[in-house]
Amino acid sequence: MTKILVTGKTGQVGWELQRTLATLGQVIAPDRRGMDLGDPDSIRAAIRACSPQIIVNAAAYTAVDQAESEPDLALAINGAAPGIMAEEAKRLGALLVHYSTDYVFDGAKSGPYTEDDQPNPLSAYGSSKLAGERAIAASGARYLIFRTSWVYGARGKNFLRTILRLAQERDELRIVDDQVGAPTWCRAIAEATAQALACTQARDAPNVSGTYHLSTAGSTSWCGFAKAILERSGRSCKVVPIASSEYPLPARRPRNSVLSNAKLNTRIGIALPDWFSALELCLQQD
Repeated sequence: MTKILVTGKTGQVGWELQRTLATLGQVIAPDRRGMDLGDPDSIRAAIRACSPQIIVNAAAYTAVDQAESEPDLALAINGAAPGIMAEEAKRLGALLVHYSTDYVFDGAKSGPYTEDDQPNPLSAYGSSKLAGERAIAASGARYLIFRTSWVYGARGKNFLRTILRLAQERDELRIVDDQVGAPTWCRAIAEATAQALACTQARDAPNVSGTYHLSTAGSTSWCGFAKAILERSGRSCKVVPIASSEYPLPARRPRNSVLSNAKLNTRIGIALPDWFSALELCLQQD
C-alpha cells in the first residue's frame, strides 16, 4: 500500500487531506512532536522512519503580519523545511506535494497571474514561501507545488470564521475593498490534491512535476467576500468598503491575487468550482 506522509494535520488543508487521501493509500500524519518543521533532524528522522512514497507538506508558518518581526522563523519553516523534505523525497524516489501562495507576487499585474509570471513578494511571509518553492525546484526531486489563495474553511483561523464571529459582536464591519483574489475552500484544495495524486499514480501517467496555480474560479474583494459570507449564512450586519490605507497592517498585501488555473486544467485535468459556489458548499456542509 502506498504510504502518504501528511504534515500540518491540524491545519485547514491538512485536516481535510487526511480524509481525501485515505482512498489512495495509508495516511501517516505526525503531530509537531513527531515532526518539528523548525528542526531539520526531526524532519529527516520522521521521513526516514516511515519511508513514504508521497510526502504532502500542508504545514506552514502562516502568521503573515507576525512574520515581519519573525522573518528567520518564517524562513526556517516555509523555506528551509520544504527543501529538506525535497532532499529526502529525492533520496527515496518519492513525490513531494507542497502548497505555496499568491503572496509570492506583488499584485501589480492587471490580469490573472500565470506560473510563468515573475514572483516579487512584498512581505517576509511571501519571501519565505518563495524560498521554499525555489529550494524544492533545485532539489531534483519530483514535486507538485500548488499555489493557492485566500484559504478558508469551517475550522481554524481564517476570514470566514472571523467574519461570522464579528457579525455577532458588531453592527458594522469595515472591510478592505481594493484587494482582489479568489477565496479558496480548504476542502476543494484537498480534493484537487487527491485528484492530482490519482493522476500521477496511473500506470500510464505523464510526468506532471512542476508548479501549478490551484484556486477557485472567479474573483472578488475581501469586502465582496464578507458580504457573500453574511448573505449566504443569513447574518445581518452592515459592511462598509474601505481602502487598504484605512486598515494598515505590518505586512503589505498584493492588490491583485487572482491566479490563472489554466495549466492545472490543461495538464492534469482539474478545474475547481467558482468561489461563490464553493462558499455555498462550505456553509451547507459544515
